[in-house]
Parts: sequence; structure tokens; C-alpha cells
Amino acid sequence: MRLGNSNPNFRIYLVVAFVGCVYGIFILRLIDLQVIKHDQFELEARSQYQVDMGDVFNRGSIYFTNKNGDHILAADIEEDKVKKGDKEVVLRNRVYPLGDIGSKVLGFVAYDENTRKGQYGIEKYYDDVLGRDSSKLYTNFFAEMFTDIKGNIMSNKSVYEGDVVLTVDVEVQRALHKVLEETHNKWNSDVIGGIVMDPSDGRIIAMDELPTYDNNDFSKVEDFKVYKNDLISGVYEMGSIIKPITMASALDAGVVDENTFYNDVGVRELGGFKVRNYDGKARGWSNVQLILDKSLNIGIVFLVEKLGGEKFSEYFRKFGIGSETGIDLPNEAAGLTKNLDSGIFVDSATAGFGQGIAITPIQTIRALAALGNGGKLVNPYITDSLVYDNGLTKKIVPDQGEQILKDDTSERISRMLVHVVDNALQNGKWKKEHYTVAAKTGTAQIPRPGGGYYDDRYLHSFFGYFPAYNPKYIVFLYHTYPKGAEYASQTLTEPFYKITDFLISYFGVQPDR
Repeated sequence: MRLGNSNPNFRIYLVVAFVGCVYGIFILRLIDLQVIKHDQFELEARSQYQVDMGDVFNRGSIYFTNKNGDHILAADIEEDKVKKGDKEVVLRNRVYPLGDIGSKVLGFVAYDENTRKGQYGIEKYYDDVLGRDSSKLYTNFFAEMFTDIKGNIMSNKSVYEGDVVLTVDVEVQRALHKVLEETHNKWNSDVIGGIVMDPSDGRIIAMDELPTYDNNDFSKVEDFKVYKNDLISGVYEMGSIIKPITMASALDAGVVDENTFYNDVGVRELGGFKVRNYDGKARGWSNVQLILDKSLNIGIVFLVEKLGGEKFSEYFRKFGIGSETGIDLPNEAAGLTKNLDSGIFVDSATAGFGQGIAITPIQTIRALAALGNGGKLVNPYITDSLVYDNGLTKKIVPDQGEQILKDDTSERISRMLVHVVDNALQNGKWKKEHYTVAAKTGTAQIPRPGGGYYDDRYLHSFFGYFPAYNPKYIVFLYHTYPKGAEYASQTLTEPFYKITDFLISYFGVQPDR
């Protein structure tokens, strides 16, 4: 006589049920140990080793890169053990190993309503990624297993913590910083800044501004305006570096070509205002190339007339003038560009040579990059990737950019700007034998707070890209109120070429002529 169920499937069910019960008990025990009784066991461990982890502050790291793809630590957590009676107390602090290198990009961490949060720069923009919630420090492994973490990460960066890897090349950043420091000291400018970018996709290779500060000692800063990154949030009337945009618009629209001539009268009255060349001199019948070679305001008035105010405004909006770039840094400004849409011709004419409209440096370099990259409006970005603590990596993939100019227009305006460098910039002194460089200077009067302009205060700017017909790099420089020089060609040409020569050497840029 047999006892029990002889069905073999029944035995299998029993075994499975038994294993399931054991596994369930195991999970419940882990939850009990890791979650419910966590505080008890942590207290016991602390008392055994007499170490107080009193400061639970923790945060992800930020990295720069280099040409080899190495990650260079730019922000980290440092532990400091101090004696507290008969115990050791571990304190955690945010540290920046590179000091003031890249401080305007990085920002810092400070208390905000009793919680340490990112302030300014990357620390603020990615505070949800870099921050560490103490309640999540001891995440239940099994809860994590049954959560769609991968799906959540890809849709919302704040779901999970990690590190941030930037596109900034640490060696280029150091070189830019050195050149800006030298120039700042030489000309005693109020503010000086620069950006190095890949014009093909908007990747920021370096970004710096002075005066600056050491992120490790940010509390010693007396003027809080120093924290602000004016390359992103400052708006300026950029002056003559805007003229190539006006010229490219006229070429693209087909209202002029390289062989067009106009009568340069030196001074014109427009709606009760007098517009004049920088020296007030007339050039008579002149080829449009001279407009860029000699930076002639009257020539720009001619181009805007040919375009018409509406078409002119349409092109400038295509270049992103007056629109945020969307760069992954906080507090970006859109600019002050209402003159583009006023319908008053003198407003359009002055905007055509960079006065009467105020835009950010990052917006400026984006617009100028379209001149050399085949006519695409790319979106600048400074984050290479987010490396999450669970092992996943989110690579930042730039978009292809909007086509705003014909590819042929890009080549034509680049050719005109190479002519400026080879023949006109300090009479051809800076022509490079083996490299084509497309560049233009800008000198703009600084507006008075109550209206009008200072007679003796200027903003100097300079941009250039190379190799001109397939550019790898575009460099933008500016400074406000340099002392002892009126024109940007006097103060920024040499700094631009110092950076250019460094980039050629560092990256091994091949000659193109």
C-alpha cells in the first residue's frame, strides 16, 4: 500500500514551493538586516572601530578630458579625519584639484537651506546627477533589481546618480587661461573671456573668463558677480565681428556677389542719426570685399539696404541672434535684440554692424561657426557623458544642426575672411604660410547706463576658424574696456594666434596650403 500522491508533478511542485519559501525567507532576512536594522548595526560598527561618519555629505565627480581620451579629475570628495574626544570623525568636503582652472564652468557647492547643493556652472546644472541623497546611500539591492532603472535613466537624468564627464580638454583650458591672464594683465580690461569650440558639432573644447576665483576658496570672493559666467549670461554689443553675418546673408540671398561695387560716402544720415565709418573717411566706388577688409559701416548699410529690413531680420534670426543656444550650463541669457524687429531702417543698419543689439558670447560663437561649417547652426554643448553609479553611461550625442546657409555661401564668406587675414589684418602680418585662417576683429562702443555710448570705452572682440575651408576649431575672444588701445586688432590679434598655434601643435593639425 502506497501513502501520498504518486503524481511526479506533485513532487516537483513541492520542491519548487520549498525552494521558493527558503528564497523568500532569505530575501526577508536581507531586508531586515539591510533596511530595518541598518541603523542598529551601523551604530555597533561605529562603536567597535570608534570612527564617526558624522558628515554624510557625498557627491559625484566631474572630469575634464584630454586629446587621448583620459579623464582628468576636476571635482571630487575629499575625506578628512579629525579627533573628537576618543573617536575619529570623518569629514567630507568638495575639492577642486585644478584650483581656478575652469572655475566658471564648474561652479561650486554651498549650503542652501541647510543642504549642500550645486551653485553655478556644472555643479548647479547637474545637481540632480551629482548630488547624493543620504536616504539612498544604502539602496536595497533587491528593490533595485525589480526597477526599470535603465529605462528611467534614459528618460530622466535625475532618476539615478553618477559622475559628469565634460568635453573640456584640460590642456587647451590651461592654454586659454594663460593667454587670457596675460592679455588681462597687459590691457587692464574689466572682463575678458574666450571660447574654443568645434564648429562642426558645437563641442566646447575650452571656456574661460577673468576675473575668476579658486573654487576651493569661493567664500573669500568679495564681489559675488565674479561667480557669474558672462560667456553664457552676459549680453554685449559685439561690434564688427557681426559684419560677416550680414555679408553672408546678402551673399546667400543673392542681392550681392563678390564682384559687386558700391559708393562708400563715409558718412550717411539715417532717420536723424549719422552713421559713419570708423574714421569718417569715404572710399568712393569700392568692391564689397573692402567692407570686411576695412570694416566699413557704410558698406554694411548698403548690404542691409539691398536685403531689406524684413529679409535682414529673418536671416539674423536664422543665425540664432536673440535665441538661447540651449547649452548645458545654467542661467543662459537670450539677449536684447528688439531692434531687429522695430521696422526702423537705422535700427537694422546699426544691428548689421553689431551695435544696438546685445547678445551673449556663446550665442555669438554659434552664429559665427555657421559661416565656416557649411552653413549649419549647431548647438553648443559641454557635457561628453554621464556615467551612472549602476554602470550605465549616457553619451551626449549632438544634433546635426539646422541648415541656414547654402554650403556654397559658407565657402564664399570663408574665402572673403581669409582675404581679410592674408591682406588686411595689420597689413597681412599674420598670414600663415601653410594654414588658411578666416578671421575678423570687432570694436564696439560700450553703452552708457542712461543711454548713448561712451566716447572712450570699447568692447574688443575677435573670432577666427581654421583650416578655413574645413575648420576643426573656432576661437572667440572678447574683453571690455581695455586701457590704452582703441581697436581690437591691437589687443586681441596676438592672443588669438597664441591659441591658434597651440591648437595646431597640440592636436597636430595638418597644413591645408
